[in-house]
Amino acid sequence: MTRPTPPIDLARRRRRRLLRLAVPAFVALLVASLPWLWTTTGALGHVHAATEAPTADVVIVLGTAVTEDGRQPGVRLAGRLETAAELVRSGRARVVLVSGDGAGESGDEPAIMAAHLTEQLGVDPQRVVADPQGLDTYDSCLRARQVYGIERALIVTQSYHLSRAVTLCRHVGIDADGVTARCSGCGTGLLVRKAARDYLASGKAAWDAIRDRPPAVSSPADPAVSDALAR
Repeated sequence: MTRPTPPIDLARRRRRRLLRLAVPAFVALLVASLPWLWTTTGALGHVHAATEAPTADVVIVLGTAVTEDGRQPGVRLAGRLETAAELVRSGRARVVLVSGDGAGESGDEPAIMAAHLTEQLGVDPQRVVADPQGLDTYDSCLRARQVYGIERALIVTQSYHLSRAVTLCRHVGIDADGVTARCSGCGTGLLVRKAARDYLASGKAAWDAIRDRPPAVSSPADPAVSDALAR
């Protein structure tokens, strides 16, 4: 007659099975999180509020979607531009480089950014430079260094994006500090979705950095930023 397995043995077997499943799952999660950990730790000590930001000659504003009519910056982009204008007014930066996709699905991001800075926020047009080939964060950083010759800059974007942007810019040779942009009207749900998206985007960021990917669009050196600083 077969004796029934004691309950204590069944419990032990269940724990062992769970452990065998949990260990590989933990290892997989850790490996998948390495790019995110890289972007997060790379920005430690280099992220600031606008009122506590260090100084730099240049502030780089990273582009994102504009309004559906293609005429105004969207809510998140407007917050970035307002923060950059505040940095200029407070003397923490002298020139603004707006970097985005000039042929974006929602419109010409850099052109709209430049217009908003100068027409709505009162920034001197001679202090604004537009890069229409900043097709993603990595390209914006790399082109800022290689095309516009920027060695030191403040980077403005929302909190969920800032560590990745700072780490990438520092990786390509810019002494970068991040400044958290305003995000009026950004609800909790939006911020959670964007943070999750940025977690996934960190993998591409790390891969771009590892292989030293060239920018999607190569351009000759452009003196626009140095000319603006000389005025």
